[in-house]
Amino acid sequence: MMWKTFIVENRMLRTAAFTALFFLGLTLGASPLAQDTSPPPTETVASDVELPAMIGQMIMVGFEGNSVDDPAFRKILEKAQQGRITGVLYLQRNIAGRGSVRAMNKALQQAADRPLLVAIDQEGGSIQRVPASTGFPRVPSARSVASKATPREAYEAYSGLASYLRRWGFNLNLGPVADLDLNPSNPIIGRLGRSFSADPSTVVQYSAAFVESHREHGVLTALKHFPGHGSSRRDSHNGWADVTETSKPAEVEVFRRLISQGYADLVMSGHTYDAKFQTGTRKLPASLEPGVIRDLLRRELGFRGAVISDDLQMEAIAGRFSLRDTVISAVLAGNDIIVFGNAKSVDPDIDAKATAILKEAAVKDARVRKAIVVAYGRVVKLKSRLPKATGNEPL
Repeated sequence: MMWKTFIVENRMLRTAAFTALFFLGLTLGASPLAQDTSPPPTETVASDVELPAMIGQMIMVGFEGNSVDDPAFRKILEKAQQGRITGVLYLQRNIAGRGSVRAMNKALQQAADRPLLVAIDQEGGSIQRVPASTGFPRVPSARSVASKATPREAYEAYSGLASYLRRWGFNLNLGPVADLDLNPSNPIIGRLGRSFSADPSTVVQYSAAFVESHREHGVLTALKHFPGHGSSRRDSHNGWADVTETSKPAEVEVFRRLISQGYADLVMSGHTYDAKFQTGTRKLPASLEPGVIRDLLRRELGFRGAVISDDLQMEAIAGRFSLRDTVISAVLAGNDIIVFGNAKSVDPDIDAKATAILKEAAVKDARVRKAIVVAYGRVVKLKSRLPKATGNEPL
């Protein structure tokens, strides 16, 4: 009952013309958040920008504090003002209510020279960082949406969700999950109902509805977890997830179709390991492997937009690699935004540590410097597509 009520209430939040065009299967190239298909930037893009400033545009962090007066929030505000971070990732600990979130996001955007990416995981189902007690709309899990709602109804529901995100000051929702539901016992995808389906066409269709509904409200999205987490037997939050024997070509095909049809604002690299994509002797997860991001995603699938890593403090990474190895490998692999969620334990200086590592590496290795410059160009171009946030959007 609540699901159908939510759909009906949010029909008023879309325009008839936009919806009609979308459900005729047309890609709206004129959308303000349409996928970027221009060539990747070169070093000349950043010739007048200092290296620390370029690196700052690559780092997203989770933070403590849930009000503008919280000392922990004042520290993250200072980082934004100094250009040390490209954005922030909200967790439930940061959300005391609508007013406090709006005030924090307004302060962050006013402090930064460039627009900040204000991100959250608000997929639906069990992955909704904003608690129901705040009055934020509830959306069912992806599996439930695909099994009980038409694509049109899904679009309407996600449009309502995106409308709230924008009014609260968020401009990046880390979804949709484009993974195939290949293993019902998968502890992080299948068991939680986070995948729309085991059928590639269904996942493409409902992921497209998620993306387009967010674009209508000026909210970016990130297809995740490339090249696929749906077949895994382990949760990469808690350890090494080897999908060499379980992964299927259809998982990559979903991303290929979404990218080719223009539904990729960002792509999130996952932490699964697949020996089939390895280019060297080291065993590296997808997020650190050039064979996955540079070769498969960029060259083979033709994705030209920004790549954002999954949280690099998850156990699949932090349990096997040093911070220095992680940061340099992530950048050389082709990630444009590297994420430190500060979820289990908070390191308030993680951005400074990552910046110092990359500054030193860029001086010694021309490949690192080039990767930083190109990443900076991609992130700046991505942000140029964002609607201006005033902090005064109607409630």
